[in-house]
Amino acid sequence: MDYLQIADEVAQKIWSYNQDDSGWKLAKNSKNVTVSWKPSNEYAGNLYRGEGIIEDTPEKIIPFMYLPEYRNKWDTAVKSYTFLERIDQDTVISHTITHSYGLGLISSRDFVDLINVKRYEGGIVTTNSASVDYLKRPPSPSHVRGHNNPCGYICSPLPETPGHSKLVVFIQPDLGGMLPRSVVESAIPNNIVNLINDTRTGIKAMC
Repeated sequence: MDYLQIADEVAQKIWSYNQDDSGWKLAKNSKNVTVSWKPSNEYAGNLYRGEGIIEDTPEKIIPFMYLPEYRNKWDTAVKSYTFLERIDQDTVISHTITHSYGLGLISSRDFVDLINVKRYEGGIVTTNSASVDYLKRPPSPSHVRGHNNPCGYICSPLPETPGHSKLVVFIQPDLGGMLPRSVVESAIPNNIVNLINDTRTGIKAMC
């Protein structure tokens, strides 16, 4: 499997999502986070976009969000998060196990993802991720194996507000199992709000 080619294709998709302003519908506006959605082209669900401002620079925010030594401390949705393999300096295979959600309505999931960090002009730093098949970490009966369609973070500095950045989150997970669509559509916007706010809180605590 050509992981670097997959990473490049995913990065192109995430960047294209960020350039596309058409068809987004508001899902939730809470705690200075705006979540929108539109039908996904990848699966029979939705592509979600979360937007918020974080007090720090992209070069600090993105590592804080995806490196295990940080994420395991701040991300309240995650039970376990590890790197299984490093492909190159900016590309890894990760394994995530989530907590159950909604009083157990959504049971614990696990995901095996390819993650690539990519930088653009203007100080923009991104992560670009998608689930991949990885023989060394097969599905476990302890968790429902989920599938992340192309997802990622785009973090851009705000020149008009030094020391602050705009974080845009794109996710479109297939959670697997037999979940009613209404449950998924209710849970994901809340998870995005929590993700961005947990990042804000964690960044401040680290400073």
